[in-house]
Amino acid sequence: MHTVGVNTWVWTSPLDDAKVVQLAATAAEAGFDVLELPVENPGDWDPAVAAEVLRGHGLGASVCLVMPPGRELVRTSPETAAATQDYLRHVVDVAAQVGSPVIAGPAYASVGRTWRMSPGERRSCYEELRDALGPVVEHARAAGVMVALEPLNRYETSLLNTVAQTLEAIEGLPADGCGIALDVYHQNIEERDIASAVRSARGRIAHVQVCGNDRGAPGADHIDWEALLGALADAQYSGPLCIESFTAENASIATAASIWRPLASSPDALAAEGLAFLRGVIAARG
Repeated sequence: MHTVGVNTWVWTSPLDDAKVVQLAATAAEAGFDVLELPVENPGDWDPAVAAEVLRGHGLGASVCLVMPPGRELVRTSPETAAATQDYLRHVVDVAAQVGSPVIAGPAYASVGRTWRMSPGERRSCYEELRDALGPVVEHARAAGVMVALEPLNRYETSLLNTVAQTLEAIEGLPADGCGIALDVYHQNIEERDIASAVRSARGRIAHVQVCGNDRGAPGADHIDWEALLGALADAQYSGPLCIESFTAENASIATAASIWRPLASSPDALAAEGLAFLRGVIAARG
């Protein structure tokens, strides 16, 4: 059965040590199994502190990477690509220290960066991405961590929007070091058949983030969650389902994620409602 996690972005951004302490207690008290920790910038929070806090609450860890403007692996300068590789290796080290089996996110280009490509140009970008990711993936394999690439919707990237594109992009990279991070919000926009797309990634899904189709709590939406969980089982994914949503109360994160209205009565309510719904769907599947 899947465990259930929650991303600290539901409450705050950026993360720091004090917020790790506070939100680990909040997540544990609510009944979550995993706390998902974004690494927005190296040094924002201490992974040694986080590891101790999570152990104290009996929580597992998940780590997500963040790609603001200036972090690029394709169609960029060698200096920018090298700096981005260094950042990703740092995130791998953080994940290893806190016990996260993955680093998940759009580890290819900054969120919001889009450009038109011919089919040949797209293939070239995928080759460039594999070359740039290769050393990061080897670093991750040595640390026992998977790099999970997340396809985003068309408004946030033009490089990887679908599961099929992501499978093509990571072809040839070792399956024990590089996989796919699925985020239901993006699949709901880009996939014609979400369950079929999930099944097509059998054996390559490394992480799953969930929310309602409007970025709110899972369950208060039109997604066929029973079909999704069935497809995840067929795809051999048994890892955590991590709620990723964003608070409208933090101006910077609300603007970055286009959260223009409250998605629940409070961040705590969003987390609690999503957890209760997911527990119910998981239990119904036995």
